[in-house]
Amino acid sequence: MSESITVESLSKCYEIGVRQRETQLRDHLVGLLRAPFRRRERREIVWALREVSFSVQEGEVVGIIGRNGAGKSTLLKILSKITYPTSGRVRARGRVASLLEVGTGFHEELTGRENIYLNGSILGMKKREVDAKLEQIVEFSGIERFIDTPIKRYSSGMRLRLGFAVAAHLEPDVLIVDEVLAVGDAAFQKKCLTAMQNLRGGGRTVLFVSHNMAAVENLCSRGIWISNGQLRLDGSTHDVIEAYMASFASAEDASSELHGIEGRRGDGEVRYTRVEFLSSGRELQTVTRSGKSLVVRLHYRANQAIERPCFGFKIFTEMGTLVTDTSTWLHGLDIPLVPKGDGYVELEIDVLNLLPGRYYFTLWIDSCDTRKDYDLIENAVHLDVEEAPIYPGATRRIDSRYGLVFFPQRWRLEGIGHDAAALEVPPAANA
Repeated sequence: MSESITVESLSKCYEIGVRQRETQLRDHLVGLLRAPFRRRERREIVWALREVSFSVQEGEVVGIIGRNGAGKSTLLKILSKITYPTSGRVRARGRVASLLEVGTGFHEELTGRENIYLNGSILGMKKREVDAKLEQIVEFSGIERFIDTPIKRYSSGMRLRLGFAVAAHLEPDVLIVDEVLAVGDAAFQKKCLTAMQNLRGGGRTVLFVSHNMAAVENLCSRGIWISNGQLRLDGSTHDVIEAYMASFASAEDASSELHGIEGRRGDGEVRYTRVEFLSSGRELQTVTRSGKSLVVRLHYRANQAIERPCFGFKIFTEMGTLVTDTSTWLHGLDIPLVPKGDGYVELEIDVLNLLPGRYYFTLWIDSCDTRKDYDLIENAVHLDVEEAPIYPGATRRIDSRYGLVFFPQRWRLEGIGHDAAALEVPPAANA
């Protein structure tokens, strides 16, 4: 089996700084005269990738995982020839189709149909080859009614549907996909996964980036973990995901202090400093049980008075599946002003209906008016949920094999017959 993709000592750096461009000859000459006296601006060099090497065989489906800002998207852009490396080299055999952002490669003024032919031409396909695939592409995208409408009038969801349909059906030798499952409804996501599985069966090479670990493990036979621009681990999907998820625990096990966490975003005018999981009696607990009450206390520090902030968080499973997203804004709570200094907010959960497992919290604070980010920490802390007799009177326990959540419920047996009415039926969980 021959190599489809080869990456050798790949590095990419960016220079952070503001460049002033002289648009006229006069400005350029003045700039040259001022140069000896001008104080040089210190510019920061950031390495998005550093000495990354790996190869992918024909027909392999490889999942690339890592935190935001790790360098995954930069790697895919270099492989797609959207940008070029600072050093090192890459080789990709055959046609390369990529879907890195919604609408990548589309011409705004052309219709959906015209863009399909344009993309086919870019891939080196002849018109008759695109003709043979056109009906399948349009049917897969689900936008038949709008196929002759200019792309500039498409919604982001419509662009994604058409973009993936084109990338998957124009017979690429290599398909590069970045977070296609982050947009679109569940039905379309399922179609995308099925399409990628068909590509794998047809001997195509697929590079798949996603934060959904369940999708990566289900689709990919091999995983590559990128961390801080470097290749951290390359191996079986299961082993790479296990190592990646274990890395989250380093900043979380001992305490929920958030001061030293790297990779957080936002301008920092107000930031989370600590997270506490409490019982209804406000006692600290690092492990809770299914069906019990829980209080999430979020400590913060405001460096100045903040008007109309929103506090919130998301809960994810170990595999990156979003369980819930909640915030003060969703609850309709208007916070006019948070004064400078320390404080905290609490979310009270009467019944934690999560099944046993480990769950990760992504925390954020933003402005309700401008959506400006003050603080954002992905996978900041985790909570372990243990088994419990959820339904009073029942001796059987339920665990993660039964899904993600349970619901307060009650079975009734009166309809079976007269004798069944005497059976004692356990009531719904209420504690």
